[in-house]
Amino acid sequence: GQSCMREGQAKNTYRSGCFLLYNTGTSRVQSTHGLVTTVAYKFGNTPAVYALEGSVAVAGAVMKWLRDNMGFIKDVQQDTESLAQEVFNTGDVYFVPAFKGLYAPYWTKDARGIICGLTAFSTKQHIIRAALEAVCFQTRDILEAMRKDCGIPLSKLHVDGKMTTNNLLMQLQADIGGTPVIRAQSQDITALGMATAAGAAEGIDVWDINPEERELVPSDTFLPTSTEDERDARYTKWKMAVQRSLGWSLTKKSSAMTEERYKLLASIPGSMYLIISFSLIALSQYLSKENL
Repeated sequence: GQSCMREGQAKNTYRSGCFLLYNTGTSRVQSTHGLVTTVAYKFGNTPAVYALEGSVAVAGAVMKWLRDNMGFIKDVQQDTESLAQEVFNTGDVYFVPAFKGLYAPYWTKDARGIICGLTAFSTKQHIIRAALEAVCFQTRDILEAMRKDCGIPLSKLHVDGKMTTNNLLMQLQADIGGTPVIRAQSQDITALGMATAAGAAEGIDVWDINPEERELVPSDTFLPTSTEDERDARYTKWKMAVQRSLGWSLTKKSSAMTEERYKLLASIPGSMYLIISFSLIALSQYLSKENL
C-alpha cells in the first residue's frame, strides 16, 4: 500500500502497536540486532522480495491507557494532540510504556512501564507529550537496528495507521528520528496494498504494478526541525529510561522469595517493639524491687 517496492524503503503502521518493515530486496538479511526476517511480497514467478521487520508492543494502546486508567483525556485522537501542544516539550519527562514487556529490538518480557524525570512542575500535558514521544523513540530503536543490519541510513519513512492523523506525533517522529516522514492520505493503506496485489495477480491482470507510478500516491511530508546533537542527546536519555524499565517483572520463584522476605522484614518493627516493651517492663520491675 505504501509502495515501498524498492530496496532500502521502509514503512511503519501506527495502531495499538507499531509494525515497521524495511525492504531488503531479494536478499534475506539475517538480523543481529533483534529484528525478524520476513517475506515482503512475491508476484507470480518473480523472485520473492524480503524485509526486516520490527514491532512495538504499545503505541496507540498507551493513549487508551491515559484515557481509561488515568483519566487524562476524553478523546484519544483530539485530546492527545491538543493537550500535548500546550507545553513546548516534555519537561525532561520520559515515558517507557512497557506494559507487557518490550518487543523489537529488546525482546524482553520482564520490562514494565516507567515514567522518569518527574518534578513538582510536571503536568498531565508533559506526560501525554512524553507518551507520544515514546511511540517515536520506540520507532527509532527499530530504525537504528535496521541501519546497523543493512548499513544504509533511511532516507525517508512512510507511515500509515489511525495514529498518523495526529500531526504533532508525525512531526515528533521526524524530529526524533531525523528522517522525513511521508504520511499516506489513507489511514488503511494496508488494505489498498492487498487490493493492488490481488488486482495484479496472474490470471486476474486488472492492472500492472509500476513502482514509478505507485510512488506518485498523494501524501503529506513532515521534515525534521531538530539538530543531530539535540536528537542524540534526547535519544541517550530515552535509552537510560529503557534500562530503568528492565527487570521489574521477576520469575515466580523470585517473586515468592521477595514476598517472603518482605513479610519477614515488615514484621521486624513490631517484633522489636514487643521485645523492647517487655524488656523495659522487666527492667522497671527489677529496679523497683532493688529500691525496696
